[in-house]
Amino acid sequence: MGFARAGSTPVFGTNESPLGLTKKPVSVVLAGFFLLNSFHNFSECFTRYQQIDGISVGIWHTIHCPWRKNTNTLGVLMPLTDIRVKTVKLPEGKKQMRLSDGGGLYLQVTPTGKYWRLNYRFAGKQKTLAIGVYPRVSLKEARKARETAKKLLERNIDPSLHKQKERRRAAAQARTATFGGIAREMIERNRNKWSVSYARDVESRLEKHVLPWLANVPITEIEAPDVLAVLRRVESYGKIETANRLKMLCSQVFRYAVATGHIKSDPTRDLKGALAPVVNKHRATITDPKKIGELLRAIDGFEGTLVVKCALRMTPYVFTRPGELRRAEWEEIDFENAEWRIPAHKMKMRLMHVVPLAKQVIEILKEVEPVSGGGRYVFPSARSVHRPMSENTINVSLRRLGYGKDEICAHGFRAMASTILHEQGWNTDVIERQLAHKEGNAIKGAYNHARHLPERRKMMQQWADYLDALRDGAQVISIRQVR
Repeated sequence: MGFARAGSTPVFGTNESPLGLTKKPVSVVLAGFFLLNSFHNFSECFTRYQQIDGISVGIWHTIHCPWRKNTNTLGVLMPLTDIRVKTVKLPEGKKQMRLSDGGGLYLQVTPTGKYWRLNYRFAGKQKTLAIGVYPRVSLKEARKARETAKKLLERNIDPSLHKQKERRRAAAQARTATFGGIAREMIERNRNKWSVSYARDVESRLEKHVLPWLANVPITEIEAPDVLAVLRRVESYGKIETANRLKMLCSQVFRYAVATGHIKSDPTRDLKGALAPVVNKHRATITDPKKIGELLRAIDGFEGTLVVKCALRMTPYVFTRPGELRRAEWEEIDFENAEWRIPAHKMKMRLMHVVPLAKQVIEILKEVEPVSGGGRYVFPSARSVHRPMSENTINVSLRRLGYGKDEICAHGFRAMASTILHEQGWNTDVIERQLAHKEGNAIKGAYNHARHLPERRKMMQQWADYLDALRDGAQVISIRQVR
């Protein structure tokens, strides 16, 4: 086994000359006798013999093959260069030519292109391995392939057969890599980074709307029209927003498949404009001070369990996201510093968030503590203290108070606070930080839980006092911040 000698088709390990003769040129034979008489070390002798043999081959090429220009003046093979490979052209009248890089690797230049080939011997036979087409396969990559082939030969593995097996294995893998399998793999990979509720939503949406039609389809065979057909089915039910969300989820799956080498591109990129656009609707909220007072009085008169009533009363004071409130844990509450520290994994932006607690909020927590303080959650489910209350509890409670979903929702208290606090002149950065909105600066975002904290403490207490005044029907004076 071995590689072809550089610069010609003869294969390393044979006694063929570049002229096609079965014997070495006279110069090489004479050199052999000279070496045998001059060196006592056979290894050194053989090395010198190969060097002289290589020079004789190179000289022959220089004389008889003037188009082979990767040899020096002594006829010794010079490795190819990127510029040489890029600029070489087929001489007029020739059908093809070869430029050797040594070790059996050569560039075959033809009228249709440039091809990397590797000559080698296996099981006593000369073989040629097709490495790839230039410039898709660079000189550096071709040399790397040569070294890989060399290692395979050392293990008595035929590089050509190995390449065929790898192709068959990749094709089989592509057939078994279904959309459903890739989707589930992507979810598992991201489960630690996603919140529990988000991971559950992703699984639920895919299982319900996409996987029944695409789960068992090889991901390599899925094209844009196939995805569109699935999405149009959802869109036909009037679920425009759901269809667009599903498109984004499918894109996540396809992009993961691209990253893991299963496909080359995301077919959903071609669906831009194919679905009806989502009409953004603002969260239902109340910003009229008089009507806010009426709402707060209704909340005070709510007839339900203490846990639900306390959660409902606390909502407008802290204006966190509904999911953050219902999953609040006692270990996150710091009564001494009057803070609620929400860990990063519960936050939408995956950053820890500090909620300064007004005196009114501390009183609510002290009120509910005898009921739920022995467990994990501040507002546990009525069915199990080991689970937080339902995500719909606050909205259902508002409906029981007579408020429709077009008037106010749990998320609407955030819009209420943002609108009024801006009107009252509070610093936008302070408000946005307390709302835990996304930071434009990634470095700021990494340490943003304590930004503007003194101002936020002041704002949260004055906000709570303002709401109490509205609830009590007092004449409300603006709490506009003094600059």
